[in-house]
Amino acid sequence: MKNSGRADYGARKAMLRPDISIALVGEAGQGIQSIETILVSLARAKGYHVYATKEYMSRVRGGINSTSVRISTSPVDALADRVDIAIPLLPAGLPYLKKRLTKNTALIVDGSLFPQKTRAMIDIPLAAIASEVGGAIYANTIAAGVVCAIIGVDESAAESFVADRFAQKGEAVVARNKLAIKRGFDAGREIDLSFRLARPSKKKSGNITLAGADAVALGALAGGCDYVCGYPMSPSTGVLERLAAYSQRHDIIAEQVEDEIGVINMALGAWYAGARALITTSGGGFALMCEGLSLAGMIESPLVAHLAQRPGPATGLPTRTEQGDLNLALYAGHGDFPRIILAPGTLEEGFTLTQRAFDLADRYQVPVLILTDQYFVDTYYDTKRFKPAAMGDRRSIVETDASYKRYSVTRNGVSPRGIPGFGKGIVCVDSDEHDESGYIVEDAEARVLMADKRMRKARAINKAAIKPTYIGGKDAENLVVTWGSTFTIAREALAALGRRDTALLHFPWLHPFPIGAAKTLRGAKRVIVAENNMTGQFADLITRETSLPISSRILKYDGRPFSVEELADAVARELDTHEAAQRRPPKRGA
Repeated sequence: MKNSGRADYGARKAMLRPDISIALVGEAGQGIQSIETILVSLARAKGYHVYATKEYMSRVRGGINSTSVRISTSPVDALADRVDIAIPLLPAGLPYLKKRLTKNTALIVDGSLFPQKTRAMIDIPLAAIASEVGGAIYANTIAAGVVCAIIGVDESAAESFVADRFAQKGEAVVARNKLAIKRGFDAGREIDLSFRLARPSKKKSGNITLAGADAVALGALAGGCDYVCGYPMSPSTGVLERLAAYSQRHDIIAEQVEDEIGVINMALGAWYAGARALITTSGGGFALMCEGLSLAGMIESPLVAHLAQRPGPATGLPTRTEQGDLNLALYAGHGDFPRIILAPGTLEEGFTLTQRAFDLADRYQVPVLILTDQYFVDTYYDTKRFKPAAMGDRRSIVETDASYKRYSVTRNGVSPRGIPGFGKGIVCVDSDEHDESGYIVEDAEARVLMADKRMRKARAINKAAIKPTYIGGKDAENLVVTWGSTFTIAREALAALGRRDTALLHFPWLHPFPIGAAKTLRGAKRVIVAENNMTGQFADLITRETSLPISSRILKYDGRPFSVEELADAVARELDTHEAAQRRPPKRGA
């Protein structure tokens, strides 16, 4: 076996690292997902904390897909640009990784695919070994064995894991995969690196490992969701799939509908009948739901909608990420009616906010929109076990009497909500303007009465708003603002910068704009908003709600998330530019 990098690595004493970043690149169908699953599962079993995210092209075969895995002795939940171990399974993968490679990266390749080798390459003949094992399909298991050997996973544990993973495919496949993982371990042991992974704590964390889609689905389950429907559209489909699986064990009806117009109308029908319904979609699908959203506003129906964002307009980049649908969520639908918009930044928030969304929708009889994105739903890491809030499943439904009026005028705008068949009253709803009983009217005074009643809910909703999360010193002059999935990345980025004059403010509740947030924003001399879209949609919202000008915007809209290093560098540049300007003497006559 050739190993062009072995002499260099062996000449140095291996440095212990608490965190190792691994990048795998291959085409669709090459099995990099299998490598990721094996690495993450075995590292977790050994006691490490893990993080994994992926990017993939919109095709079934070919193209370039990648996965990034971090294995750490402490909790980790953000994308690192740094790559310590890189495995490109095809030649096109090397230029794809080029910007992330450093002089210390262990670059593991199959030399037969890279005729122009460099000293940095560690040559392991994956294809040749796979052929000996039983065919090219086993190259991914061999590669997994190589990395497992490097990070110190027990070989017997790895063999047991692959045996369980492939058990349904028969004894012959199991035997070949066990041999493949063993051959990978043999190759991995021959590699001498300048670093190795520190041993994990012996104390078990008790954490669970799951993705953003799992967190949202579990939050819906905890919130009493008993009806879910959607039309498959990446990246939202994972939530529909998970709840469909839960329907085998829980009282949930899961429907794949013919289109998104049908989706929202079926969900409104379910709420009308007393169910707690969730719809899940992406930007293009939500655009088709705008009329249904207005219907929810007029009939004052609760609604919970999961909107997993991806780059637009139109089909855009269907398998990539972006925070580009905030304006769509804010202004979708015709006419004026209250709504709530939430955006989880952590898996825990994905769970708690989704659970809370059902009670908010039920209590105030308004649409609640949960904004995630492709990065959030497809990224997974280990986190503390979720604790469902005590609010549970409190359905705000009343038993009607003969004098029941669906839209009776109240001080806070929230009318008693009845459902058909529960009581003696008639539950009348209509998409036209209506009176307190729900019957169509065109009277000017009645129109104003009903419109004002609906909007009075906003004041009550404001009192329930979640305060933004503040991290940093109370007297920090600089404030970095995030929403949604950029939170964990910014948190690690600012920790890496280590500037006491810079704090972080994360918004999980976007609309109505949280009361009190303006005071925190005005307390900083400089406000920097970081978000994954082209125009700074949340920065615009802040200015609209507070009249506060935003000092600078860090924007990314290439379909990829920020990395920790990228965001840290961008914040540092903004602060350095500002400080340089402060030191510059004023022009004469100014």
